[in-house]
Amino acid sequence: MSIQVSLMKEEDIDGAIDTIQQAFAEDPYNQWVFPDRKKVSLVRNRVSLTLRCRWGIQHGLFYVARDTSNPTKILGCAMWLSPAPPSQPQTWSLYLSFWWLWASQIKMNLCYGRGGLSTRRYWIWKDRQAEAQRELWTSDEGYYFCNIVTVLPEEQGKGVGRALMEEVIDRADKEHVWCYLESSRREPNVAIYEKFGFKLAKEMDCKDGEGENSAIKLFCMLREPRAIAEGS
Repeated sequence: MSIQVSLMKEEDIDGAIDTIQQAFAEDPYNQWVFPDRKKVSLVRNRVSLTLRCRWGIQHGLFYVARDTSNPTKILGCAMWLSPAPPSQPQTWSLYLSFWWLWASQIKMNLCYGRGGLSTRRYWIWKDRQAEAQRELWTSDEGYYFCNIVTVLPEEQGKGVGRALMEEVIDRADKEHVWCYLESSRREPNVAIYEKFGFKLAKEMDCKDGEGENSAIKLFCMLREPRAIAEGS
């Protein structure tokens, strides 16, 4: 299979969301922030992800992968954020885009409700993310942040995920910039990301209440840029 990776376009969004919804159906984070599975709305989730994809097309590094022999089918997608050096102020364009995203999500909630989302757990996770990033993000160059990388279940193990990862980590190596990612699943994710040069930097608990399903882990991984051979 010949895999082609390209920046996401508007017409790719539905296919990208298909990969996310299928691959993350049993993800610990998904299960934890949507604890009442009877209330989960895939329609509401699709609207939410569509907003995020449209934002990412303009302001992030959102990629899709396809088989060149069947280019209409999206095999996987990756959502990266570009490095933001702490010394550089946020642009007005990016600042306003966050307000647009926030307002759009408010409108979505008014139309579709929460879809089973536990807002308490959502903000616990966000707070732990922010805590980890404050501690771990020490580079003056910023970090390429892999927010999501996902592959259709039936296409896993065929090099799709590798192609999506290497699209950015190769760029990071050339620019000598660190990469960062987070996961809520140790097995097999941590070992998979280690193959790309990531190392587990921090493991954090996210807990809400008592009982078997009250807590999940946040695994934070960093990747130091590798030296590029001269002439490559």
